[in-house]
Amino acid sequence: MDNKFTKHEKDYIKIYKEKGYVSSFHMEKGKLVNNKTKKEYTPEDIYIVAENRYEGMSNPSDMSILYVIETNKNEKGTFLMGYGPTADLDTANFFGNITKKNISNKENIYN
Repeated sequence: MDNKFTKHEKDYIKIYKEKGYVSSFHMEKGKLVNNKTKKEYTPEDIYIVAENRYEGMSNPSDMSILYVIETNKNEKGTFLMGYGPTADLDTANFFGNITKKNISNKENIYN
């Protein structure tokens, strides 16, 4: 891969999609929801298999985290979340409540 620091979130989402992480998710009423299947997930249902953080090239306070997710219903996808001053606290709390045993870095493409 080229210089990882010149890539944007959309570039990594594309790479993860090529690896089979094709689902996308949104937050709704405290649950993570698959945009297509509409299946709902609690923090206990989620496995984070990679986490990539980004800072804006023109504005360092423009920060985001790309979570690469597997669910207990065998759905694989990504979720992009703002963090820092732009973070949604409910979303941050949801991801903060995922137990440590459900977090790994096994699919991180930075490695």
